[in-house]
Amino acid sequence: MSIGEVLAQLRVEFPDTTISKLRFLEAEGLVEPERSPSGYRKYSWADVDRLRFVLAAQRDQYLPLRVIREQLLERDTAAAPPQRPALVAVGPDGAVPGRTDSEPVPVDERLGRAELIARTGIEESTLAELERLGVLGSGASGWYDGDAVIIARAVAGLATYGLEPRHLRGFRSAADREVGLFAQLVAPLARQKDPAARARADELARELASLSQQLHAALVRVGLRSALGG
Repeated sequence: MSIGEVLAQLRVEFPDTTISKLRFLEAEGLVEPERSPSGYRKYSWADVDRLRFVLAAQRDQYLPLRVIREQLLERDTAAAPPQRPALVAVGPDGAVPGRTDSEPVPVDERLGRAELIARTGIEESTLAELERLGVLGSGASGWYDGDAVIIARAVAGLATYGLEPRHLRGFRSAADREVGLFAQLVAPLARQKDPAARARADELARELASLSQQLHAALVRVGLRSALGG
């Protein structure tokens, strides 16, 4: 298939995919299409499956290319059949320990208020308080996206241990500080008109978010061990 035919295939499931994005993934070594004698890219169905794996990992689990590359290597080595990306130990997958509703959530999902409550098990009063505190919101569109689902699930899980929305304001403040810091690194790429630069900006944002989550989880573990005398 040509790159245009591949794009048509992938846009059914990943409508935001562009030719620049496919070229970027090729430049990063995640897919290696053959070349015709005249230099045109020629993709196989195996290449398309590989691209679906990468795009699903980015969309559903926000995995950085470094982690996706490792998963692809493991898959290639084991010669396993095509599958959705595996969850990593620390990643924004929306899973809450002890809960069974842990399927990946596409970030571009759109839910109404009632659907968000039914989907996550969060209380209406809790949702209202989270919005008042700025921890969660529907945005200007009035719809809740995939990140809102992840936040609501996490809050519902923490509530089972007695934590209330007012205890979570520190999480919002800490996240805002990280956003300000990381934006300084990503903004120069995002402002460029080159679509490839925009793709690199998106990947850098995912990488920074992943590293931040790993750092946060490790610091919490270290702190708890210290607090418990471990």
